[in-house]
Amino acid sequence: MKLMRVGPPGSERPALLCSEGRLRDLSGHASEIDGATLSPSGLDRLRLLDPATLPELTGTQRIGPCVARPGKVICVGLNYTDHAAELGMTPPEEPVLFGKATSSLAGPNDDIEMPRDASALDYEIELAVIIGSRARYVTEASALAHVAGYALLNDVSERTHQTQRGGQWIKGKSHDGFGPLGPWLVTADEVADPQALDLVLSVNGTPRQTGNTSSMIAPVRRLVSYISRFMTLEPGDVIATGTPAGVAMGMDPPGWLVPGDVLELAITGLGQQRCRILPA
Repeated sequence: MKLMRVGPPGSERPALLCSEGRLRDLSGHASEIDGATLSPSGLDRLRLLDPATLPELTGTQRIGPCVARPGKVICVGLNYTDHAAELGMTPPEEPVLFGKATSSLAGPNDDIEMPRDASALDYEIELAVIIGSRARYVTEASALAHVAGYALLNDVSERTHQTQRGGQWIKGKSHDGFGPLGPWLVTADEVADPQALDLVLSVNGTPRQTGNTSSMIAPVRRLVSYISRFMTLEPGDVIATGTPAGVAMGMDPPGWLVPGDVLELAITGLGQQRCRILPA
């Protein structure tokens, strides 16, 4: 299933994208695309529905972030060898974890406003993992059973805030709009191998990032298991699994984003994003 949230910010409704490309209203069967809906029992109830019986949503619909009110967004740093190399850093022996404020999440095509004092705005295309069942001290062998689905996420970053304002990465990761998520969540049963997905990001039509999730240092199963040792993962939580090489910070000179730039992102089977950078 491809699950979506559509409508004005703060008033999105749950929706299902059918195999024929039609958008169907799920609000009669789910109040939100949240932890309850993404639980195994919640997804099983949705699978029993005949999409043809659901009201069709027509016309232009704004797409919101595909998960509502996640309890936390956990990000993984330096999880691709080539990305660590472009930053002149040694690949970590254990996954590097940091947080991103849930208030940063936005729709996949929403404009991204630069923070008022931004000077080093960057992008990071990432595979997002959405948890479906509670995970605490889970093994790698059982980790994927706790995944509800996958989505495309742009971990937008302000590098000056991230690296020069007191040492906590979350400062450069959490501005409003810094987490375009979606367009849809693809349930795990429709992603044969999360370690075989192509990632592509371009700026103004010029490719910047190209990679494949097979190049992750820590694959999804290890990340879910590893993170569950330090905190309980709850249904609806989001894990951003890292980014391949090609970020603006790694260019010489850096290719920072400026107002008017257009970002286009895509991951195999998980859809596309198109965002425009706006001035503060």
